[in-house]
Amino acid sequence: MTDKQPSAAQRALGDFAPKMVELTDQVLFGDIWERPELSKRDRSLITCAALVATGKTEQMSFHFPRALENGVAKEEVIELITHLAFYTGWPSSMSALNRARELFDAENG
Repeated sequence: MTDKQPSAAQRALGDFAPKMVELTDQVLFGDIWERPELSKRDRSLITCAALVATGKTEQMSFHFPRALENGVAKEEVIELITHLAFYTGWPSSMSALNRARELFDAENG
């Protein structure tokens, strides 16, 4: 028996989609996020940009706070979203800004 806490993926999908959890924990976060060629801060910026560009607001709940943990400032997240409005579409950026405000307000209050 291990004292290790279950990952977010294990808590969310462990019984439902164990292979997806395994890939998330071992490949995505165990390998890709640990590669030294990019810092975790840079990976967070790239990931957040991809989520904004593709309108994946549900995933922002995990990755926006993680970006802050990885050294990205709130102002940088907001600027990233604003910048992308002109490249990926206004609606995606407005949705992302609303999600960011919800997350950042919840963190402060």
